Amino acid sequence: MTSRREALRGDIETGAIATLREEAAGCRACPLWKDATQTVFGEGPPHARIMLVGEQPGDKEDLAGQPFVGPAGQMLDRALEEAGIDRGKVYVTNAVKHFKFVPRGKIRLHQKPATPEIRACRPWYERERAAIKPMLVVAMGATAAQSVLGKVTPINKNRGQLIDLDEATKALVTVHPSYLLRLPDEEAKAREYERFVDDLKLAAGLLRKSAHAA
Repeated sequence: MTSRREALRGDIETGAIATLREEAAGCRACPLWKDATQTVFGEGPPHARIMLVGEQPGDKEDLAGQPFVGPAGQMLDRALEEAGIDRGKVYVTNAVKHFKFVPRGKIRLHQKPATPEIRACRPWYERERAAIKPMLVVAMGATAAQSVLGKVTPINKNRGQLIDLDEATKALVTVHPSYLLRLPDEEAKAREYERFVDDLKLAAGLLRKSAHAA
């Protein structure tokens, strides 16, 4: 039986996204490729209405070659479901396509991408967006927001607002699911998770409004 993720991969292995995926596999625009296992490109329907942009692949994503398959991905899946968004209809990618880390014994510790690395990888995001033509781009975390909006963008100041990217596309800034996983206090984690779901509900509401207007 074909898994959901295999089906998603099959959906995009045609056309412009397939070409981009092949090109990105050999990307050497910044030094991160040297230590990463592979390029982790976006995944989802070729004309998705929503494009989710995260920070970078984590350890599990680097090994699997797919975005958001680790703990943060599971958190995202749960939040999308609660918000009424079908993950299978969303294109998911990262601002930076290679895993940046420092080794600590057998563990690879995630490191935040630097501005030059974000800039080096931004053309891939721009080409993904141009190919997919989403109605909404959801930037999850500061690295994603910097890539999507082209400048350093504070999350809390811009969170929950629809920002025009062009005449046809809006952006929504929110936190990255991994932020929720790092919160040590269970009460704070529950509260921030609900805020994250509320942000995704804004995205779902925009989709419904667009569908009714069509």
